[in-house]
Amino acid sequence: MSEPDIARLSSVTHRYGSVVALEEVDLEVRRGEVLAVLGPNGAGKTTAIHLLLGSLPVQTGSATVFGQRPDAPGVRARRGAMLQISGVPDTLTVREHIDLFRAYYPTPIAAADLLAMAGIEGIEGRRFGKLSGGQKQRVMFALALCGDPQLVFLDEPTAGLDVEVRRGLWEEIRRHRESGRTTVLTTHYLEEADALADRIVVLHRGRVIAEGAPSTIKSRTAARRVRCVTRVTVDAVASVPGVVRSETRGQHLEVLTSRPEALVRELFDRDPDLHDLTVVGAGLEEAFLALTRESDEPEPVA
Repeated sequence: MSEPDIARLSSVTHRYGSVVALEEVDLEVRRGEVLAVLGPNGAGKTTAIHLLLGSLPVQTGSATVFGQRPDAPGVRARRGAMLQISGVPDTLTVREHIDLFRAYYPTPIAAADLLAMAGIEGIEGRRFGKLSGGQKQRVMFALALCGDPQLVFLDEPTAGLDVEVRRGLWEEIRRHRESGRTTVLTTHYLEEADALADRIVVLHRGRVIAEGAPSTIKSRTAARRVRCVTRVTVDAVASVPGVVRSETRGQHLEVLTSRPEALVRELFDRDPDLHDLTVVGAGLEEAFLALTRESDEPEPVA
């Protein structure tokens, strides 16, 4: 019988001393999806991943992977992980690292295939410590896939990579999903989450504040992007109620706001000669900023 979900955190609260990293968090990872876990620095993303990896003990609540404890030996053989802190020796060559990691698994992917998947053919004889930051990222991606895992955790997998290499890794992540496997992704590149994720969970201050498909997340906020040519300055518009962010791009003022109609009226009041006005729906980045800002606002007093 297949598992109803492949991994889960249930009512998890985790503290570091007096600091609450996660508070009553429920997080489900479904078979065959790419799940993106997003949030500002300190939101609890890394803590959630380490609980699912079994590298942190559960304090309150429960964590399961493949229906077992995350640190169970049978779980480790079925999942892979690419973390920001690698801990692999600098003195071994790329090929030595791959051969070593392949030896941990009963049915590993062929070394040549791993080199191709990560785009690291030609550097397999170089020592890890002599590689560039981007090359190290690609090696760590290959190591995460060594065991042909059913579930792989990718923590900021494309940080430091150029656009071409980043998109190459995107294609590998998509192929991993198409083969029925599951990926949990954390990233600061919201374009990446929008392009890859079937589902997104947004964490902020240790709580889940939004969950759903990228289109659902984008529709969760009333924020709109207002763009126009105007004499009104960025500083002047920043104080208008509902404005989340404002900036100048070329000759245009661009404003993210949760109250677009009120903003447009205010702009015309201040500058009747305003022109080239467009109002469009929020992208994932705009929705993310609006959601986290709304979460920070105090509850109204009854």
